[in-house]
This record gives sequence, C-alpha cells and structure tokens, in this order.
Amino acid sequence: MNRASSLMTLVLLATAGVGVTYIVQRSNASHIAAEQRQLENRKWLDVLSVDAYDNQPLEQPLALTGTDLSHSLLLGGYRATKAGQPVAVLLLSQTEGYAGSIELLIAIDANGRLLGVKTLEQSETPALGGYIGDWPNSWLQAFIGKSGSQPTDAGWALKKDQGQFDQIAGATMTSRAAINAIHDALRYFDDHRTTLLGSAP
Repeated sequence: MNRASSLMTLVLLATAGVGVTYIVQRSNASHIAAEQRQLENRKWLDVLSVDAYDNQPLEQPLALTGTDLSHSLLLGGYRATKAGQPVAVLLLSQTEGYAGSIELLIAIDANGRLLGVKTLEQSETPALGGYIGDWPNSWLQAFIGKSGSQPTDAGWALKKDQGQFDQIAGATMTSRAAINAIHDALRYFDDHRTTLLGSAP
C-alpha cells in the first residue's frame, strides 16, 4: 500500500469516527438535556417534600403582575399541585445583600404559611453573609411556618431592630435583606392568593 492510499484510509477512518461520534451525541442529546433539567428541578424543588406534589411546577411558570415589591423583585412564580389541587406556590425573589444580589426561592403553602426558603444565587462574604447560600440552612429554617401577618409587620425584623429574628453572625445587611424579601413574598401571596393558587385552597 503506497503512502497516498494509507493517507486516504486514515482520512476516511477519521471522518467515519467523527461521524459516529456526532450521531451518538445527537441521539443522546435529548436524554442528557432531560436529565440535566431533572437535576436542576430537584435542586430548586428541595424546598418541597417529594411527596407533597405530583406535577412539574417549574415547567408551568405563573404570570405575575406588580412584581416590584418594597424590598425585593419577584423574578418568577410556580404552582405545585397534587391530584390537581394547589398545595404550594414557589416565588423566585431577588434582593440586594451586602455584596450584590441574592436570589431566594420561597415556598408558601396554600394557607399562606412559609414552607421553606433556599438561596439559589448569592455573592456575599464567605464565612459571614455567604452562609446564606448553605443548604440545608438552619438560619432560613427559622422562618418556616411564618406568614405575612404572623409575626406582625414590626416583628418582621432583626432583634437589634426591635423585631423577632436573629441575624446571621457578622452579616446584618444580608440578614435584613433576606428577612425583608421573605416578608415581601408572603405579603405578595396574601394579596394575589386567588391568582397564584388558581382556585380556593
């Protein structure tokens, strides 16, 4: 076999290899994308117990109005249902912390009580306000069961501001931002309950 034939065979084998790789990647792309979406959904839906809902909340975003709130901005909303009945609303909230924006996923049950809060994005100081990004988060768990009116508006503040809540050690601004955003979301739920739930709870 001369040099030209060897070179041609090598080119054909390389082309065939690239072609096979391309076909395999294309055939697996949708499966990989679906698994990636599932992982992302699970990351977001950690705030709900797995058996609490049977729909895919993140695939059906709610149309929100009046999303520029007192201390935060709502970026999105989602409804979790079970057997067709609304069980929770997830509100994606953005607020300003000490070092930049903080994104919180806030889960509220059909009666307006907080089910859980998870930080999705933050750039706070590590070992101080950055603690808000930990999951699970004992500081954020202290808000579970609260509502827009319990405690009162005055109670929705840090103890150092005559409110009811402790702060993250060394992170007053981060703590205030999170408390205000959670309270904003709960009040928004109260004001838009029928629309968010889609029916009476």
